[in-house]
Amino acid sequence: QVQLVESGGGLVKTGDSLRLDCKVSGERIINYAMAWFRQAPGKERAFVATISRTSINPQYADDVKGRFTISRDNSLSKNTVSLQMNNLQPTDTAVYYCARAQAGYSGVYARGYDRWGQGTQVTVSS
Repeated sequence: QVQLVESGGGLVKTGDSLRLDCKVSGERIINYAMAWFRQAPGKERAFVATISRTSINPQYADDVKGRFTISRDNSLSKNTVSLQMNNLQPTDTAVYYCARAQAGYSGVYARGYDRWGQGTQVTVSS
């Protein structure tokens, strides 16, 4: 059974940094693209970043480009995808979800991802 568990969320101030990690168990992530999405209160789930199996050409939402960096460690011991978030703004406040893509998919639409974590809360105070 595949499980995705996010960690690293919290309450920070404007301009601070946070690093989110997503540990995957039950299968190797090397065969799949991985992504982060977020959902702010009262809004739909939105794409944040995605990374291909080989980490080539990660994609970012326009409002996080230059501030967020997605990475992955495909090793057997880590099997993790991470999101480094710098210069956080109050508009970044949301629940952040890690997601595993369906086989062969590496895009930005949530419908292309079929395994999700439970989410981790990120709150940025002004």
